[in-house]
Amino acid sequence: MQSQTLHALVATAFTASLVASGAAHADGMKMTEEQMMAKQEETKTMMAGGKMEMCFGVALAGQNDCAAGPGTSCAGTSTKDYDGAAFKLVPTGTCEGIKTPNGHGMLTAM
Repeated sequence: MQSQTLHALVATAFTASLVASGAAHADGMKMTEEQMMAKQEETKTMMAGGKMEMCFGVALAGQNDCAAGPGTSCAGTSTKDYDGAAFKLVPTGTCEGIKTPNGHGMLTAM
């Protein structure tokens, strides 16, 4: 299997698992400040390992990992799907292969 195809499959599976794990936030549950701080630390740890990268424009509303733009406070606070100011962590090298209704994932904020 070609590397690009494999990356796309991994990204799709990873994104699906993130969507499933974040379903509680989509149902209207708010993260507490303690939960948000823990999520921020988790994000930093995952980024430090080099196996994950920030991918902007691929998160569904309320399921971003951070950087959700003005009027939000970070993880789980994006208010619209595929917000170019909000990112999701994805395996390194897969971001730009993730396709959304608004285009592909981006390594920098829109």
